Amino acid sequence: MLIHGKCHCGNIAFTLDWPGAPGEIVARACSCTFCVKHGGVWTSNPEASLSVTYAKPDAVSRYAFGTETAMFHVCVRCGAVPIVTSEVAGRLYAVVNVNTFENFDFTRLRRQVASFDGEEQAARLARRQKNWIGNVQMSDGRA
Repeated sequence: MLIHGKCHCGNIAFTLDWPGAPGEIVARACSCTFCVKHGGVWTSNPEASLSVTYAKPDAVSRYAFGTETAMFHVCVRCGAVPIVTSEVAGRLYAVVNVNTFENFDFTRLRRQVASFDGEEQAARLARRQKNWIGNVQMSDGRA
C-alpha cells in the first residue's frame, strides 16, 4: 500500500511503501513537549520503505533536543513536521507523522499514547532499529 504525505505547503513530501494492505495502522502520539506542541503522531513499519523529497531544501530546518538522537524535519515555510529521522550504526531510520497523510482513510489508524520518558539512550536506539522504517531515501528534488 502506498501512502503519500506532505507538509501543509508541500515542501516536504514523502511516499511510504507499506507492505501488504493492513486493516489498521498503529499511530503513536508521543507525549514529549515537542510532539504535543507540533501534533506529532508517528507510525512506522520496519518492512516499509520511505522516499522523502524536499522541494526547497533551504526551507527545511532540522531540530534535535534531549538526547539529540532524533532529527525532526521542520518545514520553515508552514511549520509542519512530517518526518523524524535517526541515524543508528551508520544507517538512517525514520518515522512519519500520520497527520500529514494525504487522501488516507484515517479510520484505519489505531491511535495510542507513547511515552519514552526515562528510556536510556542505548535502549532508545535499539527500539528505533527494530521498529522504525529502515529503508529511507532522501532527495532534495533536484535532478
